Amino acid sequence: MRESLRFETLLFDIDGTLIDSNGAHAQAWAQSLAEHGIVVPLDRVRRLIGMGADKLIPAVAGVSHESDVGRSLSERKKKIFSPLLPSLRPTRGARALLEFLRARGVDLVIATSAGDRELRALLQQAGVDDLFEQHASKDDAEASKPDPDIVHAALAQSGARPETAALIGDTPYDIEAAGRAGIAAIALRCGGYWSDHDLRDAIGIFDDPAALHESWGISLSR
Repeated sequence: MRESLRFETLLFDIDGTLIDSNGAHAQAWAQSLAEHGIVVPLDRVRRLIGMGADKLIPAVAGVSHESDVGRSLSERKKKIFSPLLPSLRPTRGARALLEFLRARGVDLVIATSAGDRELRALLQQAGVDDLFEQHASKDDAEASKPDPDIVHAALAQSGARPETAALIGDTPYDIEAAGRAGIAAIALRCGGYWSDHDLRDAIGIFDDPAALHESWGISLSR
């Protein structure tokens, strides 16, 4: 991928991209739904991970995330997910990739459908919280991915030009959000679940941050 560091700014998703958390999110949502009398197959929930609650709750529960039921579902999900967080691990090579990019002057920005509080906890658990100075979360946008709002917020915060920015994520929702915001997307398989066909609109698909790091390192050494 010889075009690698033509990017001046890279936007990063968190869940599934920098930390192996997608399965835990799916389990927490499924349990919260079940406790509210809404039985949804885990696989159906899993395929929606990467969206925010504003998209997931209407899709599986048929109610607005701002309704009383929607708010209760979200709060219970957070409580179920919280004790799972300490067992989660960074994706392979996450910190090394970020350090590599920072050393080369690339601006790094978080662009996630998570809320601000969860964002901070996830970054700390991934061991990369000190490597990002700018964050855009669902609290900075009206709608979560695959709507482009969070990507637009991240670009505005960083002052990045779309033509020199890209988003790195692990779901089709990341890729769609990037495309709708007018920037490139790079996909990682480490989020699990999705096939390369699902991620086909990305300009490149890699196993994990370590594989992307290796590709860019080789590219720069030529």
